[in-house]
Amino acid sequence: MKNIIFGIMLFGMSFLNAQNHNIGIVGNENWMQNWTNFKPKTTIYRESDIILSGKIVSNMLLEKKHTYTIIGSVYLIDNAILTIEPGTVIRGDYATDGTLIVTKGARIIAEGTEVDPIIFTSSKGVLDRNSGDWGGIIILGDAPINKFGGRSTLDFNLDSRYAVYGGNNIDSDSGILKFVRIEFSGRKINSTKELNGLSLAGVGLKTKLENIQISFSNDDSFECYGGNVEMSRLISFKATDDDFDFTQGVQANISNSVAIRYPFYSDISKSRCFEIDSFDKVENTDFTKKMTVVNATNMTFLNIEDNNQGLIKEAIYLKEQSFLNFSNSLISGFASAVWFDLNSENKLDYLHKLHFKNLIFNNCKNNFNAENMDDSFEAQNFLDVQNAGISISTKALNDLIIGIDFKKNVDLRKINIEVITTR
Repeated sequence: MKNIIFGIMLFGMSFLNAQNHNIGIVGNENWMQNWTNFKPKTTIYRESDIILSGKIVSNMLLEKKHTYTIIGSVYLIDNAILTIEPGTVIRGDYATDGTLIVTKGARIIAEGTEVDPIIFTSSKGVLDRNSGDWGGIIILGDAPINKFGGRSTLDFNLDSRYAVYGGNNIDSDSGILKFVRIEFSGRKINSTKELNGLSLAGVGLKTKLENIQISFSNDDSFECYGGNVEMSRLISFKATDDDFDFTQGVQANISNSVAIRYPFYSDISKSRCFEIDSFDKVENTDFTKKMTVVNATNMTFLNIEDNNQGLIKEAIYLKEQSFLNFSNSLISGFASAVWFDLNSENKLDYLHKLHFKNLIFNNCKNNFNAENMDDSFEAQNFLDVQNAGISISTKALNDLIIGIDFKKNVDLRKINIEVITTR
């Protein structure tokens, strides 16, 4: 395999300070303060006093004064609304693979606050918690997907009556997740199937997804199966598989969010910060429907440890017939910043549909890379050079990020001084 670096002509461009200051996550204040937790293994949570199991068929309120345990698969059905008070702790049962499923038409209102977040975590005690202790949260909506018939069922060994998602409602409203932490989820179902921290299937634009931290997921932290989603201020911390996975024609807008990778939590499947494709199987895909489009801005992707086992690959893996607009973002510490999976004869036509603008690639061995790329493409100006503004850096993270100490000070905003060397 040739290790081809292309798009090299971009890096002779000047890089304005004003652009540089807006790269990565932004905010006048550190929006990670108070509600996040980067040491959940040692956090003491109250013991459970109420069990959630079976089906929730009418509106229910979960109160902060109680601690709840999800036993087995708990289905919110019949258009019921589950409201969760700020500060409430819900623990997923290890023995029964506790999983919460919000079915089509139902809504979850989990709106915590900065000082009183809502916490979904493991039923295990201090120091015994691990990735994949429980299932996670699944939300099923009726926004469009690109599978034939516009409907599908999520294949997580769920009751098929309640696992259906997809429809025609772009504005589908499945509720609110805000100031929420999800810890130690992603239970392994079998050798090829694992639950995610948060699975969003056919979820629509009116669903509010903000200030969500997913830590130690045993599969993907966030995965979108079709739908139309708006997401901001998300944190994926030490996921085993991908941090953000997009498929089945999802139209996704994501901003001001973070993926923090640690190689010794990565599996051998080349886990990435972004994995973007448009379908799982060609034979199930309706190509008259929209393919996956991800618009991402002010992202920070960090690999925080060196690793010689090859477990940290590319930050972004982009399959053909999927589209990405990626801007104002920082990628640091990966073998490749972006890897294209190119198979068709129309490589150049496809590449012209991708847009990268105002980026820093820091300590990445390669920048743009692809397996099925020949030398003739090295000189191709496949991006809009006049608007790209991509810089290369070899700085230590402490010179780029305000506070990178996950035991004491976490402020992942970029330092607002000129520290980038362009070439």
